[in-house]
Parts: sequence; structure tokens; C-alpha cells
Amino acid sequence: MQTEWQRGEYTVSTEPDRIDLVAVHGFLQTSYWAKNIPFEVVRRSVEHSLCFGLYKDKTQVGFARVITDHATFAYLADVFVVEEHRGRGLCKWLMEIIVSHPELQGLRRWMLATRDAHELYRKFGFTELGSPALFMERLVLNIYVDNKNTRESKTVESL
Repeated sequence: MQTEWQRGEYTVSTEPDRIDLVAVHGFLQTSYWAKNIPFEVVRRSVEHSLCFGLYKDKTQVGFARVITDHATFAYLADVFVVEEHRGRGLCKWLMEIIVSHPELQGLRRWMLATRDAHELYRKFGFTELGSPALFMERLVLNIYVDNKNTRESKTVESL
């Protein structure tokens, strides 16, 4: 099975050993969705997901991970391209690779949450929830900002 894709000077790889956890953590801990996330949480999330690293030479410049049962469901998370490499179609290319990946075919449902990239994801078949009343969530807001690793319920706000 293919684990690497090349486009010019960029490579996408699903090889777990290639992921630069320090770089991924560095980006995520400043993101709006995972602000102040602990390194150990990033490490565990990567370990238990199908990850796609985007590299220029050997430097990690982007990332995405898919949490999946490989049969019916996938949740796309932590998608990013570092600012210096944006505007080159790299996120679109990364998404093309993800949605066409052999291990992710035939799934009944894909989900994701985004605050600002709706138009990108629409190009790959994502839409707003067709039946929002069917879906529920258990969300612990500011779990990393508060620096508490509890599962206490907090007020739920939209992303």
C-alpha cells in the first residue's frame, strides 16, 4: 500500500516514524481548537490515529489525522499547513490524498469540526449536518487552557 506521495518539493507520508511530534505539538498548542494542548496528549492522539504528515524535504510543514474504525466512520482532525507554506494548494492536495486513501474507502460517515475552513471541506463532499437533531456531543471546553485534565461538564459553545 502506498504510504508516500510526491508533488514538487513536497511529500505527504503516512509513515508514523516520520512525524515530528515537536512540530505538530508546536502548531497545535497555539491553534484555536487545541490551545495549550499538552505534548503527551498530542503524542497519544497521533499514536491512535491514521496520520498524514506534509513535508518539505525533511521538515514537517503540515499535518492531518483521521480517527477511524476503518469500516464505517472517520473523524478528520488537526488539519493544518504552517503559514509560510500556505497559498500553494497544499491543504487541498493533502485532503485529496486523505479522502482517496485506500484504508478510508467505503466509510458511511465522515465528520469534522471547523471554524473557518468550510469552503475547503465542501470541495471534498463535507456539508453542514443534514439532521443536527440526531447528533449530540460531550464537549469539555478549555480543557487545555484551564490546564485541568478533568471530564467535568462546562458550558458548551460553538466552535
